[in-house]
Amino acid sequence: MRFQKFISAILHPIVLPTIGVLIYFLVVPHSIRSIQRQYFLGFIFLFTYIVPLTILAVLKGLKLIHSFQLPTLKERKIPLFIMILLFTILGGIFIKLSVFKDFGMLFYGTSFGLILVYVFSKLNLKVSLHLLSMGAMVGFFMMMGIEYMTSMIPILVLLLLLSGFLGSSRLHLKAHTPREVYLGFFFGIITQISTYVFL
Repeated sequence: MRFQKFISAILHPIVLPTIGVLIYFLVVPHSIRSIQRQYFLGFIFLFTYIVPLTILAVLKGLKLIHSFQLPTLKERKIPLFIMILLFTILGGIFIKLSVFKDFGMLFYGTSFGLILVYVFSKLNLKVSLHLLSMGAMVGFFMMMGIEYMTSMIPILVLLLLLSGFLGSSRLHLKAHTPREVYLGFFFGIITQISTYVFL
């Protein structure tokens, strides 16, 4: 149980954007200067970790949610809407900056994935946000490999292994059904690919 909780914590949806950006700087060819990378990483951490965590704390203080884990569909609605709005804004900002355009695609794609999660919540399906985030990373780095004609196989293998551990952990913790886990991962991948194809 401890291992499953640990995996769920370190691969939490609000942690993964920062991890994804860090991996991008390490494996994707780019022309972003060192000082720009540092500021950008701090910016991403602020707006995808600190801000969401603060919002969750406020919502909990207002008793609109009972837990940061958002265990029920009802508790997910407001945070999901806020994250869709935030990621769409970030995508809109980055897509206009040529050096950060890839991140614009990443955040737009993730926003589309979150919209699918919200829609499916109306069907009483609590699609896994953990696996949506991991699927988004897999889809994103697949497209980066194609875009820059460079092999992403090592990082993709690692991400797939981590996705397997994470999916098993979410099932072991009884946080989701197998269908909700698979849907999350599928939505994450397909929305990233679709963003690159259609935008």
